[in-house]
Amino acid sequence: MADYLGDHAVVLGGSVAGSLAARLLSDHYRQVTLIDRDTLIGPEDDSRRAVPQGHHIHALLARGQQILDELFTGFTDELASIGVPIGDFGTSLSWYFNGRMIQKAETGLICVAAGRPLLESRLRGRVRALPNVTYRERTDIVDLVAAPGRDRITGVRVQAHDAAEPEVLDADLVVDATGRGTRTPRWLEQLGYPSVPEERVKMELTYTTCHFHGPLNFDPIGDDIALLPVATPGMPRGAIFARLPDRYALSLTGILGEKPPTDMHGYLEYAKSLPVPEIYKALRDAEPMGAPAMFHFPASIRRRYERMSRLPDGLLAIGDAAAVFNPVYGQGMTVAAIGATVLGKHLAKGVPQPRAYFRDLSAIVDAPWDMAAGADLGFPGVVGKRTLKTRLGNSYIPRVQAAAASDGVLSAAFLRTAGLVDPPTALMKPSVMSRVFFGKR
Repeated sequence: MADYLGDHAVVLGGSVAGSLAARLLSDHYRQVTLIDRDTLIGPEDDSRRAVPQGHHIHALLARGQQILDELFTGFTDELASIGVPIGDFGTSLSWYFNGRMIQKAETGLICVAAGRPLLESRLRGRVRALPNVTYRERTDIVDLVAAPGRDRITGVRVQAHDAAEPEVLDADLVVDATGRGTRTPRWLEQLGYPSVPEERVKMELTYTTCHFHGPLNFDPIGDDIALLPVATPGMPRGAIFARLPDRYALSLTGILGEKPPTDMHGYLEYAKSLPVPEIYKALRDAEPMGAPAMFHFPASIRRRYERMSRLPDGLLAIGDAAAVFNPVYGQGMTVAAIGATVLGKHLAKGVPQPRAYFRDLSAIVDAPWDMAAGADLGFPGVVGKRTLKTRLGNSYIPRVQAAAASDGVLSAAFLRTAGLVDPPTALMKPSVMSRVFFGKR
């Protein structure tokens, strides 16, 4: 394009959010530099050190898949061509709530079972092909650089792992995509700004994942993609059992301090306790590809930048650097993608203004946050603020799920909302509520 917003934009972090930010910035800045402390370019099945949860099953929800195809033409077809399972969210996934499977129904929404390392690698491949994007791997982010009045961020101080001294990269815009470990709130305080307001929902989640060789002697998935017994207050143990391009994987979840074991005997016994016995039957004699790996997630965190009394120009945050979601709901990558569309809209208008950007970002985070945090707060031991809206949701949504066991229309409506395609208010339409309370006609 002829008119650029600036000469240089810097993205901190090579995650999914970082790749998407770099893709959009490349349309508006002459040069984009993406910085990460890890080695990003490598085998597609390797989990990165900076992403300890990368070993575990990750979901790309329907709206996320749509956005990736919008930003990277033919992305889903590319994944399908290398053997990634692709299917419909309503027919290729078997969803269980309180031990009952909701009725399968076509939704028209595409499920992509790529796994995070493969998905990230393919995204980075697309971004690296852009002529004005440069990757700086094995480089630590030291701190932000501000103008003398501290009202604007003018760059970032970094240090390559093989360099004796740090260097300053000047930037017209810095986008923080460093994820849950973001240091932006601390950096802002060091620059004299107020503390960033936060909301936390503390559920003390632990999930343990093991990968298995296929084929399985007993395969309840078949040509589908996954079985998902979702944890509920009535049945607090949950799991995702998925077919990936070259393996099967099972992630077991436990909250409020319950930890699925990492020894194989204990791991399988935990799987045996799930309300879907087919999972244990499929894996009891399967060959593991390694020992089970555990990951602890203490709390969901929402950083309320939009409530700050003042912010410096030239600094934005995206993805988990703005809001960290309980991973069992699979929202993280999709919310990052939706956040990228917010970034894109602001770039199209001109140089992004932080207060306006964070206000719009907060608006799109509201729905997934209400769904995930609200579901967690349905567990009595989870710590967080329970509003009237939360209590009403935790009364109504289980009714939707129960009615969907015999009503495919409700299944499709619920999954369109869970896939972040339709807003939660879609489940409150009279035509939906009548089926929930009075049954299908």
